[in-house]
Amino acid sequence: MDEIILAEKLSKTYMLGDVPLEVLKGVSLTVHKGDFVAIMGASGSGKSTLMNILGCLDKPTSGEYYLGGKDVKKLSDNELSQIRNEMIGFIFQNFSLLSRTSALENVELPATYGKKLTSRELRDRALRVLEQVGLADRAHHHPNQLSGGQQQRVAIARALVNEPALLLADEPTGNLDSVSTIEIMQIIRKLNDGGMTVVLITHEPDIAFCARRVLRMRDGLFVKDELVTERTDLDEELAKYKTAAQAHAEERA
Repeated sequence: MDEIILAEKLSKTYMLGDVPLEVLKGVSLTVHKGDFVAIMGASGSGKSTLMNILGCLDKPTSGEYYLGGKDVKKLSDNELSQIRNEMIGFIFQNFSLLSRTSALENVELPATYGKKLTSRELRDRALRVLEQVGLADRAHHHPNQLSGGQQQRVAIARALVNEPALLLADEPTGNLDSVSTIEIMQIIRKLNDGGMTVVLITHEPDIAFCARRVLRMRDGLFVKDELVTERTDLDEELAKYKTAAQAHAEERA
């Protein structure tokens, strides 16, 4: 069995006082190892609620969810913490870095829980993933010394440090400029090309069509599931933006 995610008829209802608000309405989803799935939808469509359930950060009101073959509802809180730390890498829109620690220390943090690594092994692993995202030369910089794109690279390195099977990215380019957005998506696509399973949330079609499969959500349901036949050409997009930026700089000079 190569299903890393198997969700069947997931629903999620919140209570607003005495009024129930059904955010997910029986969503089913299968993601195989090595897939790259994008989930699109407007604000309030239920995509972030679904991502929280897939990442074991929240529990469905009803339905079944198996992660790596394990029935999530049967896992204890400690087991859920362990699976989040070891099996899943998270990337968030706001980076979620600790401001008073270096890039290297931010990356090391997830590997300090439950891992029997020496200080040297921990540092070597963190430096290796920072190099993987092109930031080895910024290892000792603090977040306020880094651009938004660089901070997101640190966040990706942190997500990779425990060598997860699944990468969950919630609007990972939402706070970035166009060039940084493309560079971050190049990293994520390269990770997927190397075999990592990726589930990404976005409201931007160009970002969604970097994936291999796009699911569209509306009002707590999937309304479309399509395989991507023409993926966004990230190299072409990057060259276009850099050419435009150079032309603008020359006009100002």
